[in-house]
Amino acid sequence: MSANVRLLLLTLCASIVVALPSHAQSTGRLAGRVVDAARGTPLAGALVEVVGPSPEVNRALTGVDGRYVLLHLSPGAVSLHIRMLGYRPKVVTDVAVREGGVTTQDITLDAESVQLEDITVSAATERGSVASALNEQRVSVNVVNAVTAEEIARSPDGDAATAMQRVSGVSVQDGRYVSVRGMGQRYTVASLNGTRLPSMEPERKVVPLDLYPASMIEGITTAKTFTPDRSGDFSGGEVNIVTRSFPAERRFSVSAGSGVNSRATGQLLPRARRTGREWLAFGSDQRSLPSIVRDAGSFSTQPSQEAINQMVGSFRNSWSPRRDRGEPASSFGVSLGGKDPVFGQDVGYLASFSYNRTHDIDDGQIRANAIVGDTPGTQREVDMFEGTTGRESVLWGGMVALSTDVAPGSRLSLNTTYNRSADSEGRREIGESENLGGRFEVLRQRYVERSTLSGQLGGEHRFGLRHQLDWKVTASRVTRDEPDRSEFVFQLDTDPFGGPLPPAWFSISNEGAVRTFAELAEESVQAAVDYRVVFGPLDRPHAFKVGGLVRRTTRDADNRVFSLSASLDRASRELSPEEIFDGRFSQPGSSVFRITPLSQGGSYSAEDDLFAGYAMVQLFPSERVEIVGGARFERSEVSVTTQPTVGENVTTRPTFTDVLPGVAVNISLNDRQVLRLAGSQTLSRPEYRELAPVQFREVLGGDNILGNPDLVRTLIRNADIRWEFYPRPTEVISIAAFGKWFDDPIEQVFLGTSGTRLISFLNAESGRNFGVELELRKNLDLLGESFRPWSFFGNATFMNSRVTVAGNQGLAALLNDDRAMVGQAPYVVNAGLTWTSPSSQWAGSVLYNVVGRRIFSVGESPLPNVFEEARNVVDVSLRFPMPGALSGRIDAKNLLDASAQLTQGSVTKQFSRSGRQFSVGFSWVPSGS
Repeated sequence: MSANVRLLLLTLCASIVVALPSHAQSTGRLAGRVVDAARGTPLAGALVEVVGPSPEVNRALTGVDGRYVLLHLSPGAVSLHIRMLGYRPKVVTDVAVREGGVTTQDITLDAESVQLEDITVSAATERGSVASALNEQRVSVNVVNAVTAEEIARSPDGDAATAMQRVSGVSVQDGRYVSVRGMGQRYTVASLNGTRLPSMEPERKVVPLDLYPASMIEGITTAKTFTPDRSGDFSGGEVNIVTRSFPAERRFSVSAGSGVNSRATGQLLPRARRTGREWLAFGSDQRSLPSIVRDAGSFSTQPSQEAINQMVGSFRNSWSPRRDRGEPASSFGVSLGGKDPVFGQDVGYLASFSYNRTHDIDDGQIRANAIVGDTPGTQREVDMFEGTTGRESVLWGGMVALSTDVAPGSRLSLNTTYNRSADSEGRREIGESENLGGRFEVLRQRYVERSTLSGQLGGEHRFGLRHQLDWKVTASRVTRDEPDRSEFVFQLDTDPFGGPLPPAWFSISNEGAVRTFAELAEESVQAAVDYRVVFGPLDRPHAFKVGGLVRRTTRDADNRVFSLSASLDRASRELSPEEIFDGRFSQPGSSVFRITPLSQGGSYSAEDDLFAGYAMVQLFPSERVEIVGGARFERSEVSVTTQPTVGENVTTRPTFTDVLPGVAVNISLNDRQVLRLAGSQTLSRPEYRELAPVQFREVLGGDNILGNPDLVRTLIRNADIRWEFYPRPTEVISIAAFGKWFDDPIEQVFLGTSGTRLISFLNAESGRNFGVELELRKNLDLLGESFRPWSFFGNATFMNSRVTVAGNQGLAALLNDDRAMVGQAPYVVNAGLTWTSPSSQWAGSVLYNVVGRRIFSVGESPLPNVFEEARNVVDVSLRFPMPGALSGRIDAKNLLDASAQLTQGSVTKQFSRSGRQFSVGFSWVPSGS
C-alpha cells in the first residue's frame, strides 16, 4: 500500500510541472479505445498495428480499459489493422496523424467465431463524441440517453443541472433538482462515476446538480430502465455524471469569461451584508451561532434578564439588506492532463479547477395565499407580498483523476472531486397579512453555503478472455450551512386621517425579529464489487454477473430558530433595526428584550445502512437477441432521531427488505434498428425529513412542514418498450412507451388546520404513470449541400398519471383522487438547431426547453391544487476561433425572460423573473502543451 501511495504522490507532483514541454519532434501519436461493438465494453489485449509510413514503431496492445497509444508516427494518412481472438479483424483507413499532436481514434470490433475477410471502414465513421454517445446508447442493455462534453461545449450550460435539460424526458426544478420522465424528484437517483451521491438538502434527499461545473464533465448518462446491477430505488431514472478522463497527450488549458444580467447588472438590488469571504464561499464562520445562545440549549431553564441581554447583544447586528448595484458575472478555469511515465510506470492524470461568480435577481416577486372565495369554486387572494431578491452566487470546484495499469489486465484509478458554492441573498417585500390584520414590510438576509467532497478508489481486473473483477470504494461528505438567517418585520400603520406613519418594528410578535441557524453534514462510505464471467461460444458469448454493495450514511441536521421581541415605545420602534440592536436597549438593568426558541426549529440525526446483492445473466439465444435478467436483494435500515425544541427526543426506525426482479430483451432488427423491452420492480423510500416529526416554518405566513413517522416505502412496477433507428453514426430516431404502477406512493398534502397551514406527507393507496417518448437527431444535408453543416435534435415526452388516495390517516380531505401525481409534468419538450463549420472551428446552436404545467402541492379541499406553470426557455450559443491558440464563445440564456410562477386557481402564489443573461468567454489551449 505504501508503494501505491508513493506512486500517487509522485504523480501529483509530476502533474504540477506544467512548463515541461513534450519531446521536440515532428512525429505524432495515435490514441483511442477498442470496444465490443455489441455491448460497448472495452477490449483488453487487442493488437493495433499501423499500416503506413512508420514501420519502425507500428503496434500496441490495448490495456484493461481498451485504450492504446501509438508513438513516434510520421505525419500523414495511415491505416490501422486491429485484431483480437474471437473478433472479426478490422482495417480503419484514412487516419490522419498530426505533426506534433495526438489523433484520437476509437474502434469497435464485432465478435466472430471463425476467421473471415477483414472489414474496412473510414476513420470518420469511428470518430466523434456525439457518434460515440449514440453508439453507447445503441449497444446499451438499458434504455439510456446521454449528453456529451461536445454538446455541453456547444451550449451555454454552465453546470450539470442545466446540461440535463437537453436530455429526453428530463426536467430541472429550481435550477438544480433533476426529474426524469416528469416524475417527482424523489424518483430520480444521482450518481458520480457510478457511485450514489449524498444529499445536502435538509428537506429531502435529492441532490442539487448545479454543484458540478460543466468544465469537469465528460458526459451525463440517464438510464431509464432497471437491471439488477443498478440501485433498487431507481424508479424514474438514474443520472450518472462522468467526470473527464485524462487526454492521451499532455494538455494544458485556461479559460475565462464575463457576463451581464439584464435585470441585475448595474441595477440597485437588495444584497445581504458581507463578512468578507463570501466570494470564496467561506462566509459562515463570522455568522455562527453565538456560544452563549448555543450553551442555553432548549431554554429548559429560563435564563435571567441579564443573560437575555447578553444573548441579544451577541447576535451579529445585521438585519437590513444593503442596496447596491449588481456586478457582472465572472468565471475562470484551468486544467492539466496527460499520460506520462513515472519511474517507468505510465500514469494518466487530469487536474482541473473552475470558478464562477454571478449576481442574479428574482425581480417582481409575488408571494400570496389563496382562500375560498365568496362563491363556490372561486378563490380569493390573501397575504400577498411584493418584493425583490438580489443574489450573489459563487461556485468553484476541482478534481484530480489518476489511473495506471499495475499489471497486464489490471488497472487502478483514483478520482477525487471537491465543489463548493454559496448563495448570499437580500430580500425586501411589502404586503398584507390577513392573520395579523395589518400591512408589513419584511427584510430578509439569507446565506447558504454548500460543499461536497468525494473520493473514489477503484480497480478493474481481467483474467484471460472470460473473467473480470471490478471493485470500488467511495467516501463522500457533503455539508450545508445556513448560518444567521435574519428576518425583521416593520409594521406599516396609518394615522387617524389615513396618512402613512413611519415604519415601526413589529416588536410584540414572535415573528417580528427572527434569527435562524441551520447546519447539515452527511457522510457516506460505500464499497462495491462486481464479478463477471463469460461462457459459451466466443461469437455469441453469454455472461453471468454477481455483485454486492454495502453503504453507510450518517446525517446530522441542527436547526435552531430564535425570536427576539421587546417592549418599546413607538419612537424607539421607528429606529432602524441596526439601531434597535446596537446595545442601547440591552444595557445592564434593562428589561426590554425577550428571546424565545421557536417550535419551527428542532434538529434531527439519521443513520442509514444499506446491504445489497444481485445476480443476473446475459444470454444471446440467437445472433440478434439479447436477454438480461436477474434479481436484486436490498435491506435498508434507517434510524431517524428527532430533537424537537421542546420535549423528549423521538426515534423512528423503519426497516425495509425487498427482492427486486428485472428483465430486459433487446432485439437487433438489423444493423441499424433495435427493439427494447423491459420489465422490473423498483422502490422509493421515505426521505429522512419526511420521517422526522419536526416542524419547520418560514417567517410571517410561511407554510409549516411536519414529517410523518408512519410512512412506508413505495413499490413501483415498471414496463418499457422502445424502438431505435440509427440511419447514420450521428443520427437517431426513437419511439418509446412506458408504464409505472405505484403501491403506497408518498404525496405531499395540506393538513386541515386553522390559521397558518401545515404541510405533511402520506401514503396514497396507489398511482400510475403512462408516457410516450419521441427522439430525433438528424443532419440536414438532405435539404441540400448548403445545409450539410446544420443538424437538428428534438425530443418530447408526454405523460399522464393518476393517484388514488384512501385511508388518509385523519389528514384533511384532498381535492379529489382523480388527479396527477405531485411533480408529474404532462410533457417535456427539448429542441435544438446546431451549425458547425467544415473546419469545426465555428459552431453555433439555438436551444429550446419547456416543461408542462404540473402539480407543485395538493390543495386543501375545497381549494384547487397548486400548479407550477410551464416556462418556455430559449438559449443561443456561438463558438468561434481566434488567432493563435485562443478561441471564444458568446452565450445568451433565457432570451424570453420567462417567469417562474405558481398558481392556485385564480390566485398567483409565487411569481418572479430572473432576467436575460449574456456572456462572453475565451479559452487558451497551446499546441503541444
